[in-house]
Amino acid sequence: MWLIFGGITILATFINLYMYKTGKDYRLAMAMGLSFTALTLIAEYQLVYDWVRAKDYSALLDVMPTMTKVLWLFTIVSILLNIAPIFLELKIKNHK
Repeated sequence: MWLIFGGITILATFINLYMYKTGKDYRLAMAMGLSFTALTLIAEYQLVYDWVRAKDYSALLDVMPTMTKVLWLFTIVSILLNIAPIFLELKIKNHK
């Protein structure tokens, strides 16, 4: 499930940036991108919970060190890309 949410996050983020570039209202796409970022993290957390409940510690030891880094990077990039239009608008307004 986290892969689906992650894919939707990436798609919504690109829609957000495209809508900003074309001058359309991007706020809904931005909210969707950030919301699906949160859902991706929760889905991954659920997966870890399922492994703990099943006492599948080998899965935890194999996957989590790498996935932790990937999820940190995914979240930081998603937040920065989704809020970039806000900062770009502020920069444009301040230069006028």
